[in-house]
Amino acid sequence: MTRKSVIHVVEDDGAMRESLVELLEESGYMVRGYRRAEELLARGTAIEPGCIVSDVRMPGMDGLTLLRRLRAGGSTMPLILITGHGDVSMAVAAMKAGAVDFLEKPFEADALLDALVAALHRSPGSDKAEDSELSRQLLQKLTSREHEVLGQLVAGKSNKEIAAQLNISPRTVEFHRAHIMEKTAAKGLPELVRIWLSADLSPSTK
Repeated sequence: MTRKSVIHVVEDDGAMRESLVELLEESGYMVRGYRRAEELLARGTAIEPGCIVSDVRMPGMDGLTLLRRLRAGGSTMPLILITGHGDVSMAVAAMKAGAVDFLEKPFEADALLDALVAALHRSPGSDKAEDSELSRQLLQKLTSREHEVLGQLVAGKSNKEIAAQLNISPRTVEFHRAHIMEKTAAKGLPELVRIWLSADLSPSTK
């Protein structure tokens, strides 16, 4: 099923776009490449079902705007955002806008392929309750202090800022971060953000 889906790659960097297209074609996918987000949107209803992989920072319309335009137009096609300049606040915005994943460059080929498999096996709007319950179960493993640290992380705070806010040392923050990653099995901050948002919690902004 997944290999019959079309992967739409939106990337203004020619070398990166060609590399992604080659990787996905070698993995058995049908792929269409686009230099700009506007080129994809211009196809309208002719866009084949599948998944979109889009860079965030591009000339003209950026990846987040593309995502919001698609959702506003009623599209439920899964979209994976990639960026070389990611931060937590951008990851939060992407997940809230409906991105199914957020990958920071450089990423391993397997990370993208795994994200695509997960996206293509996910039916639009399905399993949200199940995902939320799973996320809540993961977060229940955390101690009160780890919850505090995670809330600060998702709010975009640095280790030094978190240490000052919670009156602990930066090294202790690192210790808690390591335990949070281990307990949630998250591979990075974007995945932690996804777990946090799925559990219907609000990032601390203190």
